[in-house]
Amino acid sequence: MMRKKSKRNSLQKNIGSDFNTETGVEKKVVAKHSSGGLYYSFMTVILLLCLVQITLSAVLNISKIVSYNAKIIQITNTRNAAQALNAQLKDNINNFSNVAGLEAIARNNLKMSSEDEVMVIINESKDDTAKEKPKKFGLF
Repeated sequence: MMRKKSKRNSLQKNIGSDFNTETGVEKKVVAKHSSGGLYYSFMTVILLLCLVQITLSAVLNISKIVSYNAKIIQITNTRNAAQALNAQLKDNINNFSNVAGLEAIARNNLKMSSEDEVMVIINESKDDTAKEKPKKFGLF
């Protein structure tokens, strides 16, 4: 007989009523959900804020990865161009270490000539090229 009462008590507690074993009277239990509901609502808001922060962090990290990869590609291209220029300059140093190469550099870049030569330099001014352009006749 005792088992039936204990089962009944546990069953009634689950459905929201209380059974007093001494008096045999069943009472309705009124639960206060306001404090518990407020707590769960507050925790839901906190969890949503955490979810938003995690999402924003992931998006920002992905954008940083993309920009860093673009910078790595750009720097790699710049390095390759500098290495090619360095190889070309080393080749020029090796080729111009002889007397003929040095003489060619002196003639072209430094405007030098040998003892029995006369060098004539003709400079074209930019104003002459502007005058040679045909003028367009129009209404204005």
